[in-house]
Amino acid sequence: MSASDEERLLGDAGIVRNRLKIHAAVTNARLFGEVVAEYGSFYEYLIGFFPGRRRIVNDVPGQSDVAVSSAVSDAISRDMKRRGFKFFGTVVCYAFLQATGFIDDHVNGCHCKGLL
Repeated sequence: MSASDEERLLGDAGIVRNRLKIHAAVTNARLFGEVVAEYGSFYEYLIGFFPGRRRIVNDVPGQSDVAVSSAVSDAISRDMKRRGFKFFGTVVCYAFLQATGFIDDHVNGCHCKGLL
């Protein structure tokens, strides 16, 4: 995308119209491609941060015990910032890891716990 595309997006009421976030989305997409080129896939990049290259299933007694970050999300976020990614801190990273199944924080006893 060009600078004029970013300007056009600033007028799009269907998205968050923040110049820094729009620019970051464009930059992050380019950097994502670089990570994939380096590692073969984004999965290979991410799984390398996990002990034994295995997903994490946490012991979560109750909803209030769900974490918002971890040593893994800290490390990934730190590495992505080093690569130039923006708006991808440890909390956003942890939520992404939960949403994609790398980290299972289902409450103990939940029928979805450990399914992947």
